[in-house]
Amino acid sequence: VQLQASGGGLVQAGGSLRLSCTTSGRHYAVGWFRQAPGKEREFVANIRWSGSISYYADSVKDRFTISKENAKNTIYLQMNSLNPEDTAVYYCATNDRGTMFPLASFMYDYWGQGTQVTVSS
Repeated sequence: VQLQASGGGLVQAGGSLRLSCTTSGRHYAVGWFRQAPGKEREFVANIRWSGSISYYADSVKDRFTISKENAKNTIYLQMNSLNPEDTAVYYCATNDRGTMFPLASFMYDYWGQGTQVTVSS
């Protein structure tokens, strides 16, 4: 299983970025996590490949949108109204166990390399 995350960068507060995660195949669910310096990795959002059911962390709800493009085996994370607290390395990961609510990092099997998102104030 290969995961390629991309789309990070430097943006001003209030701006937007779209992250992409391209996988080598389809999975039960794909999630986005982030890790800021000195902090634990935290759940951001996930989406099931079948049915497109998605979940969001409260901190990003109504600002971030997760979606997928089946033909490209790609998951997107559209991030709007970014603020400096969103600064982190963002990782995508796959869940193939069929976990009902895969909201924790230990529920994921494979991880991408991460992409840096920096939001300036």
